[in-house]
Amino acid sequence: MKYGLYPNIANFFSSANIVSRGYQLPSCTLCHNNSMEPVKHECGVALIRLLRPLQYYVEKYGTASYALEKLYLLMEKQHNRGQEAAGIGVIKLNSSAGNEYIYRERALGANAISEIFDIVGRKISDSRPAEKSTEEIDSLCPFIGQLYMGHLRYSTTGRSGLSYVHPFLRRNNWPSRNLLLCGNFNLTNVDEIFEEIVSHGQHPRIYSDTIMLLEQIGYALDRENHRLYRKYRDNFSDPILSEKIENEMDMINVISSTAPSWDGGFVICGATGSGDMFVVRDANGIRPAFYYHDDEIVVVASERPVIQIVFNKTCDEVKELQPGCALTVNKHGLLKIDKVLKSADNRRCSFERIYFSRGSDASIYNERKNLGRNLVPDIMSAIGNDLDHTVFSFIPNTAEVAFLGMCEGLEHELDILKTNEILRLNRENKNLNVQSVVNIMNRRLRIEKVAIKDIKLRTFIAEGNSRNNLAAHVYDITYGCINPGTDTLVVIDDSIVRGTTLRQSIIGMLDRLRPRHIVIVSSSPQVRYPDCYGIDMSRMAEFIAFKAAVSLLCRSGREFVLKEVYEMCLKELEKPAENQKNCVKHIYAPFSDKEISDEIVRLLKPEGTKADVTIVYQTVEGLHRSITSCPGDWYFTGDYPTPGGVRLVNRAFVNYYEGNESKR
Repeated sequence: MKYGLYPNIANFFSSANIVSRGYQLPSCTLCHNNSMEPVKHECGVALIRLLRPLQYYVEKYGTASYALEKLYLLMEKQHNRGQEAAGIGVIKLNSSAGNEYIYRERALGANAISEIFDIVGRKISDSRPAEKSTEEIDSLCPFIGQLYMGHLRYSTTGRSGLSYVHPFLRRNNWPSRNLLLCGNFNLTNVDEIFEEIVSHGQHPRIYSDTIMLLEQIGYALDRENHRLYRKYRDNFSDPILSEKIENEMDMINVISSTAPSWDGGFVICGATGSGDMFVVRDANGIRPAFYYHDDEIVVVASERPVIQIVFNKTCDEVKELQPGCALTVNKHGLLKIDKVLKSADNRRCSFERIYFSRGSDASIYNERKNLGRNLVPDIMSAIGNDLDHTVFSFIPNTAEVAFLGMCEGLEHELDILKTNEILRLNRENKNLNVQSVVNIMNRRLRIEKVAIKDIKLRTFIAEGNSRNNLAAHVYDITYGCINPGTDTLVVIDDSIVRGTTLRQSIIGMLDRLRPRHIVIVSSSPQVRYPDCYGIDMSRMAEFIAFKAAVSLLCRSGREFVLKEVYEMCLKELEKPAENQKNCVKHIYAPFSDKEISDEIVRLLKPEGTKADVTIVYQTVEGLHRSITSCPGDWYFTGDYPTPGGVRLVNRAFVNYYEGNESKR
């Protein structure tokens, strides 16, 4: 077999400054990715179901577009979750035959939300709502309805284009058989679902997990329609028969016959043309979902504070949709929460708390501060307990809250040092007077805003060396806050996944300030394993921790471990997913966390850097002490919550070893 690993060796070791340092190239390699793109977020969802007649909202809020305006805000407030594309769908429940009752608009790009709502605004304006009564608006005006769905997309599978943008729509002449679908998810067993769908005689037009779900749920929706048809066909005829079916649709039957077959992390949202709505969450709680309801509205979103802000609600009023549960609202507005999946271990995503979600959530804010505070002992060790000659800062912008927690912890350490100094002087009867106490008490942490984010590099600006040159200017620095050759500079970031920004921009930028020592702190542990549940971290060769472990194997003459792990993965992949073990753990087993961190420094430190460089990572134990409610840590530990995750990590290593680094 030809291993595609070998052709990449020169590129990687050249980029990692190994060749220039006289290291003999081993017969193994790492994939080098020059991408400057950050880790992409999961997708975001937003749903609104109005429970009162349209006239109610016109009278109370002064507009028939009340829900549409709220949908816009829910999506803008979750823009951090998806900047590649967006889409909305609206269902009218009071449209007369011959008129459209399902509206959809989608767009690509970072400005997709604005583009969509500009188009929708023009279409509403063209319908001349000012000349219509509320009843006519309710029946005829586009994008004014009772059920609203919004989606923000980040591609986590490498597929792009309008045909992959949610919401997806399955059309039918009967309203109760129309299906509008969106979600924040990634399934690991699409092949099995595809085989099931094809076995029913269906013919999916695109091979993607969303299309698979659309067809699978659509098939179950058809069966639910048939069930009610058979129940009432002898006693009723159309149109009463169709109304009976719409009135008694049970979406729990639909979900219960499909969701148990899904392996992955998911929040799936759907709505029928007749007004039934559902949201279902995976049994491990990997992907988040929150909701609020009262007597006039039901709202669902991916993040709690988004609902709080848009609807001015307290934290307690916005509820979490529990893992394995489905929220349904029927045609008549009746809301129910049902358990539809078997109970499973709590594996809520910790990366959601570290990085993805808005820091304005009260619990996430405190957890991020805890992450920073928990790193203080390791930081003190890295700086030799010398707070007087150390400046502390952060990499903008998501690390700011962890920075606050770090500073609180350092202030506590400084208080201890002050107290001990006063006690020492008192014990030794040396110069303990008012002035010496004042001098001790006046010691302060040296906190500065060293890095300022200036531009967001985009792939269309330039490629190759030009792009790398631009990358070096992503951040500006604040001159004059470091004593050259004397001070240590500590900066905290939320995560170090690929390391490209550190290598191409941050370390070189900080070195211009001429500190004696640069300490890069990551509030998350080393990302070692791919995610397969909706985060854009699906390829082994992307991770700087993986590159460091492979480099250590090669430098110590143990590159044979790579082939052994490859062969182990192949054997595991012959087994059913539920019987497989994660073989990739053997890559990291010979090394301590510190050894890998030190090798990461060696790989990332640019040639010519004058300062010493240290990287301090959060420990997995520290992560769990800081974030107690969301223990999902598979990207750090390799302990996947579902069988499909284990299968895909073994497959990811096989792809890497065979040179198929672009495969996900």
